[in-house]
Amino acid sequence: MTNNKTSGVSVMELKQESYQEVIRPEPEVQEKPVRRRFTASYKLQVVQQADACREFGDIGRLLRREGLYFSHLTRWRHQREKGSLNGLTPNKRGRKAAKRNPLLPELERLERENKKLTNRLKQAELIIEVQKKVSQVFGITLETPASGGGN
Repeated sequence: MTNNKTSGVSVMELKQESYQEVIRPEPEVQEKPVRRRFTASYKLQVVQQADACREFGDIGRLLRREGLYFSHLTRWRHQREKGSLNGLTPNKRGRKAAKRNPLLPELERLERENKKLTNRLKQAELIIEVQKKVSQVFGITLETPASGGGN
C-alpha cells in the first residue's frame, strides 16, 4: 500500500483480495483562468527572435518554448508593421469614450441664458397683471403705446 500525494482524494478499494489505492479528482471547481497579457517589449522580442530563425523548425521550437501560437506571431508582426511599439501595446477593452461635442459648452450657456430670460419674462408678465388689477380697483386708465400717450 503506497500513499501518493496528488491533487485528489485517495480512496481504498478492495479488488482481488488486495487493497488498491484509487485517486479521484477534487470535486471543487477550479478558478476561471486568467487571460494572458503580453507587454510590448516581450512581443517585439519574440517577433525579432522569430525573424532571426533561419532553419526549418526553429520557429516551431521558439513558439513551443514560449507557449505561444503561430497566430500570436502573425498578429504581432502585423501590429509591428502598423506602428512598431505603438501597434504592439494592448488595446484597451470595453466601451470607447464618447467624443465631446465642441459646441456643447456654448449650448449649455445659451440654455442657461434662455432659462434666466424666461423667468424674467414670467416675472414681468406677473407685474403687468398686478398693475392691471390695481388700475381696475382704483379706476385708473392705463395708457398703452398704441393709444398715443405722447405728442
